[in-house]
Amino acid sequence: MEEEEKKSLNFIEQIIEDDLANGLDTSKLRFRFPPEPNGYLHIGHTKAICINFGLGQKYNAPVNLRFDDTNPAKEEQEFVDSIKADIDWLGFKYDQELYTSDYFEQLYVWAVEMIKQGKAYVDEQPSEDITAQRKNPFEEGINSPFRDRPVEESLELFEKMKNGEFEEGAMSLRAKIDMASPNMNMRDPVMYRILKKPHHRTGEKWKIYPMYDWAHGESDYIEQISHSLCSLEFENHRPLYEWYLDQVYDNESVAPKQREFARMNVSYMVTSKRKLQRLVQEGVTTGWDDPRMPTISGLRRKGYTPASIKNFIERVGVAKRENLIDIQLLEFSVREDLNKVATRVMAVVNPVKLIIENYPEDKEEWLETENNPEDENAGTRQVPFSREIYIEREDFQEEADKKFFRLKLGGEVRLKAGYIIKAERVEKDDKGQITTIYATYDEDSKSGSGTEASLRKVKGTLHWVSAKHALPIEIRTYERLFTTEQPDAVKEVDFMEFINHQSLRVSHGFAEPSLKDATLDDHFQFQRIGYYIKDRDSSDDQLVFNRTVTLKDGYKP
Repeated sequence: MEEEEKKSLNFIEQIIEDDLANGLDTSKLRFRFPPEPNGYLHIGHTKAICINFGLGQKYNAPVNLRFDDTNPAKEEQEFVDSIKADIDWLGFKYDQELYTSDYFEQLYVWAVEMIKQGKAYVDEQPSEDITAQRKNPFEEGINSPFRDRPVEESLELFEKMKNGEFEEGAMSLRAKIDMASPNMNMRDPVMYRILKKPHHRTGEKWKIYPMYDWAHGESDYIEQISHSLCSLEFENHRPLYEWYLDQVYDNESVAPKQREFARMNVSYMVTSKRKLQRLVQEGVTTGWDDPRMPTISGLRRKGYTPASIKNFIERVGVAKRENLIDIQLLEFSVREDLNKVATRVMAVVNPVKLIIENYPEDKEEWLETENNPEDENAGTRQVPFSREIYIEREDFQEEADKKFFRLKLGGEVRLKAGYIIKAERVEKDDKGQITTIYATYDEDSKSGSGTEASLRKVKGTLHWVSAKHALPIEIRTYERLFTTEQPDAVKEVDFMEFINHQSLRVSHGFAEPSLKDATLDDHFQFQRIGYYIKDRDSSDDQLVFNRTVTLKDGYKP
């Protein structure tokens, strides 16, 4: 049994279990999710969120939300607010809301101490020269001419850097490690650069800002994070992470352990924040929360649920090597969840009018129908019925073969929750387009009435909307934003070349009146069409619904 449990652990959980077995106290476990507030969170981030917060739940350990806000040139309060909203929407609770900027003073003090110990120096070379001197992994780097400058000189220059006495790019503080290391990250990395831009939290106070590698590990240490989990791209940074920790470790505190897992790449999506920003800035999408964006806010606006995203992440699992996840698995996950929770409603997205000629003109009745056959507690509701209704244009053909089980001239279908009707004739405009279908109904065939006629079997059942009670709606049908599985796979080709210019289709239809009370968090299945959610662009005069996903596809997870 123990062996089975051990096998079911992912490799990160196994690392933690081993640490606990080797003496780490469970009370010392602490995790963090450390986003940079330079954009909205996307589907790739949900993996890190679910891993870190999932471990917190599994081990009953605190999880910090820490914003790695070390680059004021790209960071905004808007991004901070959106990240907090996304985590809250996903249903995770963090122990503390923290910021790397909370530690700027301590990081500066430690950096000064490193200069005093001869482990850091001020370099006056431009960044291009520093990069060139690093050479490549197979060739030793060249020492900076400032590498052995006197400690007192570096201390004085570093303070002047902090006080804003030099221009951006004039100099930087570098760690003195090993210019011959095969790991390029260890070749005297830059710790501080001059950046004279106001910070969204510290204002004009700082003229220098710590680099990510310096700030990240030390922030983990300050917060006493036990396991610093990050994506695979930081695997080569681990020796630097540990070297920086060694400079400040007091031998009594918890030393954070960095471990890496594979990033999650989903087909037909890009998740580079720089590329997502281009989509927004160049007007390809309407914003970061456009339903075609892979951002969490975009997926939410499209109608995805927290449960569907978490189930998707669970199915993907925690891997050590990167691979491309089929977008159909993501769509399967939301379809599976919405099938359980979405209210079934009737809406017609491509309407044509149908008049039941033998139904009284002044009569209307309310028919009972179920809210969700997958949920016995969902109950029923009443929908209005009258002489004139709308049906889908695709649900009618004047002539059709035996495989067409919808409405045709002389043929019969059942109206959902209503009556059996028979198409008798059509009216067309001068272009030959059908404008009205005329039909008759069997008065005794009402669904659920128990009559012999109501039990009569017909092959087709159509959804419909009473014209007298119809609610006009705008329908936004979203397709994939890119025409190829990996739009950014070929470096020589701009990913924008693969934009699907038919990724959004807007149409107008009608829905049953119950949708008038829909909220932005209600999920609906437009019966026989797909899953939809009300969009925030809706007004009292014009309701807008976004398609989340179609009803079916052939994907098997």
